[in-house]
Amino acid sequence: MEAKNFQAHLENNLIPFWNKLKDVRNGGFYGYVDSDGSPDPKAVKGVILNSRILWFYSSAYQLLKKEELLHMADHAYAFLVDHCLDSQYGGVYWSLHFDGTVCDDIKHTYNQAFAIYALSAYYLASGKKEALDHAYALYRIIEEKCRDRDGYLEAFQCNFTPASNEKLSENGVMAERTMNTLLHVLEAYSELYRADHSDAVGDSIRSILDLFQDKVYNPEKQICEVFFDMDYHTLINLESFGHNIEASWLIDRGCSVLDDEAYQKKMLPMIGGLAEAAYRNAFDKEQHALNNEREGQKIDRQKIWWVQAESVIGFYNAYQKNPDQKEYLQAAEQIWDFIRRHVIDAKSGEWIESIPADNHPDPKQPLVHPWKCPYHNGRMCIEMIQRLS
Repeated sequence: MEAKNFQAHLENNLIPFWNKLKDVRNGGFYGYVDSDGSPDPKAVKGVILNSRILWFYSSAYQLLKKEELLHMADHAYAFLVDHCLDSQYGGVYWSLHFDGTVCDDIKHTYNQAFAIYALSAYYLASGKKEALDHAYALYRIIEEKCRDRDGYLEAFQCNFTPASNEKLSENGVMAERTMNTLLHVLEAYSELYRADHSDAVGDSIRSILDLFQDKVYNPEKQICEVFFDMDYHTLINLESFGHNIEASWLIDRGCSVLDDEAYQKKMLPMIGGLAEAAYRNAFDKEQHALNNEREGQKIDRQKIWWVQAESVIGFYNAYQKNPDQKEYLQAAEQIWDFIRRHVIDAKSGEWIESIPADNHPDPKQPLVHPWKCPYHNGRMCIEMIQRLS
């Protein structure tokens, strides 16, 4: 693997694709693009999608220092501040209509976290103190309204009264707490701490790391459990391969940002265990890519786009921490090769969402929807350029 290949994909494929989705008339970015690359100008605009786009352009600018990337980040930021933030109750909405009016006013902790992630990155890119102030306002929302003494709650009505958690529940269960939300709160707080080194945010990161160790991580299986009730009882025998390999390097990132030697030592067995189990249980040695998940004894062998992106980073991170374990480097190289051969859409340069075991994907899969954005694949490129340079 070479940094120049990741940079070429970022600059020649991903950035040009997403540049075309800028909505000049209504702000933000188009919320849906079909398999042929045609956007729907009147599609709903997910706030998660627009937050992730703001993070993408802000982070790409920090790496490449090209002014046009900062201009795109400015455009994304204006939409988030002008339309996604609730001036009455605080927080960000779930989704907006194409014209920027509110579509779904549910407040979800996961969604607040991604807005913090994006605003922190934009502050680092632009130096605008207002962006950091907005990030801290959302941090206070999460800490004051979205958590209890045992951790973080998930879904709320517009005024932050509790709501059911359909947005982040899957596999036939209704979860009151999820590993996924906790992971992305950690990710957001790590970016906020990187931007400003607040002691309060640092303490929040340590608290989340403790939750992962005490409540979420299963040391016998070397996996993170996925869905929980209020008391952290696991609701389903599910192993999410993508979330485990993603958690391995995001937990490591949180420890690194803190620069806390005690926590680095404390979390090291978990970081290593997650990568080890992902390689052992999920790496498909025929397709040379990562399977999706295992529920009970049934393995879902679809190759999901974001899982592959996180696997390249996760396995390369594991190799950097353990250079003698060359199998992790080989896995990262083979998954990147799989991505280039099967996942990157030849016409658009964006990624195909799901590749079945026979490597013949459904040709009608949309290229963009509220959950499909340049965050995972863009971040893979940015991370790998930095790590390989």
